Amino acid sequence: MQKTRFQKWLHQRFQYQGIRTLKQNNVFVFIYQQGFLYLVLILITFIAGINYANNLILGFCFLISAILCISFYLTFKQLHALTIEVLVPEIGRVNDVLTVKIILKQQTKSPKYLNFKVDDQISPILFEELQQSFELNFIPLARGAYQIPVIQIFSTYPLGIVRSWTYLYLAHEIWIAPFPYQSSKVQQSSANNGLPDLDEFRELRSFKEGDSLQSISWKQAARGQGLYVKQFEDQTDAYSIRIDYAKMPSIEHEEKLSLMMGLVDGCEQLQMRYALILPKAQTDFGVGELHYHVAKKLLAQA
Repeated sequence: MQKTRFQKWLHQRFQYQGIRTLKQNNVFVFIYQQGFLYLVLILITFIAGINYANNLILGFCFLISAILCISFYLTFKQLHALTIEVLVPEIGRVNDVLTVKIILKQQTKSPKYLNFKVDDQISPILFEELQQSFELNFIPLARGAYQIPVIQIFSTYPLGIVRSWTYLYLAHEIWIAPFPYQSSKVQQSSANNGLPDLDEFRELRSFKEGDSLQSISWKQAARGQGLYVKQFEDQTDAYSIRIDYAKMPSIEHEEKLSLMMGLVDGCEQLQMRYALILPKAQTDFGVGELHYHVAKKLLAQA
C-alpha cells in the first residue's frame, strides 16, 4: 500500500508536460553506494581522534567531512537548472525501433556527466555544450496504446559517493500499429483487383495529387500536353485498391490487422492509391505520408 502511494506521488510530481527546467524540488540528492563506506571512515576517524585526543586525526576527519559536503553540492549542480525537452513519435509499429529524442540545454557551458536509466539499462553521456540531443530506443512488442517506461536521469560526479537524480514520467499517447504480414492469397487478390489490363484502355483524365506515377501517360507529357492518367474500363480509379477487414483470409483479429498492414506497406511502396475499411472506421482513397500515418493509427486503434 505504501509503495503504491509512493509510486503515485512520484508519477504526479515528475510527470513530464512540455519543456522542463529542473529546480530544487525536482532533484533528489543522497549518499550513493561507496558513500556509505565513506561515512564509516568519517565515523572511525572521529571516534579515534576523540579517544586518543589526536588533533591530526580529527583534522583529517573534518577534511574528509568537508569533501563529502562539497560532493553534495557538485553532484546537485549536475542536474540543477538543466532544461529538458522530450520529443516522442505519435505512431510506432510492433517490433520496429521507437525513438524518443531528449534535448538537453544549459545556460553556460559546463561539463555534466549524466546517466539515463530505463529499467536495467544505463546509458552514460557527457553533456558539455549549450544544447545537445540524446536518443533512447524502445521496441514495442504489442499493438495498441504504448506507455514509455519511466526514465531516470542521475549523476554521481565527481567522486561517486553522492548521487543526484530525477525522473521523467512521459504521458504522451503513442499508438503502435500491427506488424506487417504478407499473405500470398492477399497479394494475388490485390494484384488481380489493382492492376489494369492494358487491352481495356478507355480514356485519359487529368492528373490529380495522389495518382500513381506508373499510370501517367508519358507520351502526352513528352509532347508538352500536360500530365494525364490512363483510365481503364474495369476501373473507376486506376491503380487503386480497397483493403477490407472483412475480406482478409483469417479468423484472428490480430492477424487480419497484420495482413492489412502488409497491404498498406505494399501500396505505399508502389505508390498505389488505397482505402482502409475497418469494422468501425474507414478512410478515403489516398497515398503518401499523411495517408499512411492515418492508416497506421486506425490499425493501431482497431
